[in-house]
Amino acid sequence: MNKLAILITAALSASAGLLPLAAPASGPADDGARPAPSVCAPVTVTAPRGATVESVTAQGYPAGTVTFPEATPPLQTPAPIPDVPARCDITVTLTHGRAGDHETVKVSLPQDRADWSGRFQATGGSAYLAGDLGATLVAAVKDGYAAAATDAGIGQSPADVSGWALTADGRVNRPLLENFASRSVHDLAVVGKSVTKEFYGSKATYSYWNGCSTGGRQGYVAAQEYPQDFQGILAGAPAVSWDRFAVATLWPQVVFNEEDVAPAPCEIEAFNTAAVDACDTIDGVRDGIIDDPQDCTWDPHELVGTQVDCDGATYTISPDLADAVRKIWQGPVSSSGRPLWYGPNKGAAFNWLATPGQPFVVADQWVKYFVAKDPQLDTAHLTYRQFERLFAASQREFHSVIGSDDPDLSAFARSGGKLLSWHGQADQLVPTQGTVDYRERVTKAMGGNARVDSFYRLFLPPGVNHCGIGTDPLDTLVDWVEQGKAPATLPAVVTERDGRTVTREVCRYPLVTRYEGDPADGAGYRCVAAS
Repeated sequence: MNKLAILITAALSASAGLLPLAAPASGPADDGARPAPSVCAPVTVTAPRGATVESVTAQGYPAGTVTFPEATPPLQTPAPIPDVPARCDITVTLTHGRAGDHETVKVSLPQDRADWSGRFQATGGSAYLAGDLGATLVAAVKDGYAAAATDAGIGQSPADVSGWALTADGRVNRPLLENFASRSVHDLAVVGKSVTKEFYGSKATYSYWNGCSTGGRQGYVAAQEYPQDFQGILAGAPAVSWDRFAVATLWPQVVFNEEDVAPAPCEIEAFNTAAVDACDTIDGVRDGIIDDPQDCTWDPHELVGTQVDCDGATYTISPDLADAVRKIWQGPVSSSGRPLWYGPNKGAAFNWLATPGQPFVVADQWVKYFVAKDPQLDTAHLTYRQFERLFAASQREFHSVIGSDDPDLSAFARSGGKLLSWHGQADQLVPTQGTVDYRERVTKAMGGNARVDSFYRLFLPPGVNHCGIGTDPLDTLVDWVEQGKAPATLPAVVTERDGRTVTREVCRYPLVTRYEGDPADGAGYRCVAAS
């Protein structure tokens, strides 16, 4: 399967396919009579400050199974969704002054008020997709939400920014980048809640953000820049510090180029296999998973001289390859050896970021179009010196635009908002330690873990890849927001060495899990301070 298709499927399923059927937060009186459905027609829409409403249209759909048109590769066609109630899709087009943009916000609502939980849900995107306007919204409607997504005015391509990134004279299209970075997040909240209120005649009782990857970054943006837009924010695998992350993930290509190595897929994955073997039992149980990769000090040079069979060919691990893997795990550094950002964790698959000659699409597009402003740049053959210059340029020009990592969450805390975030320890796309870095800076800025835990909790599920938690944390967030039940643990589905899939309770950061019994039955574990 195409790598980007896997990325999009994982990210969208995290926000669309696993939404809980929650108990209504508000609804009609139980008098035995079902209220008449709302009329599916255009409504009056409140425009966000600085924006103008260009058009409002409405389209109704009957109850039943919803199927989707065949998607254009690399996107995958979503599976049919059964038992969807009758719904009304209201589409709003916005523009922002002289920007000359045309942003689409789509709001999907259960036609009958009795099918509405009283909640509003804004949904996020993945890669360069600001939001999915199809299956994500249908799934949310099935689960009782009025739901909305935006295209940020940049279209629906997650992997190709060539149509919007640069102006005709080769400059960065700042208005559209600002839409993607942050402005459309607020637009989505204002328009979505306005449409919901007009459609039902009353405002949503609770408003939530739900996203992973780019959607996770958008959720952090909401907490940082628009602290009163959502009472609850679910942000998985957040691609925060975008100005650094989106360059840093080219580092493996730079290492391969400079060190003149080009390992076969199973050759480089042999290092992950060996690291897991060496560090598996640090948590007290052998299960084929490194619970906390930061505890794993295994040296890749221990594999030098080992023979690896790859589809009938035999490779001998060389010192040069071992050194390259060490540098990839270490993460990018400057010419003076100063750490610039984080590499993937030990145990995270290499195939996305570290396949020679195949740069990660998000990083490739970012560096070509936004940083270098040169669509012809070959990002698979950068030198260390070129990389360092590009990294510095990205920070200098774009941190204030799309850094998405301001640690001051005081306004969000004062508003009573709750931020529930998670990031898999085996994330193969977005280095997990970038999220940990952000949480540590928030902790330092806001008075320690105890205070921060009152409104922002982070979970690091072991062995979980990008957007692959396998459970739905949204119901946990709903319980925290509406019932005050702050989560001490979060369930995650992990695959162990023997292929067995188990659900584990993951401790909130900075605590880690230590097993004293059989982890397969969810018992015998405790949360302890990291060593």
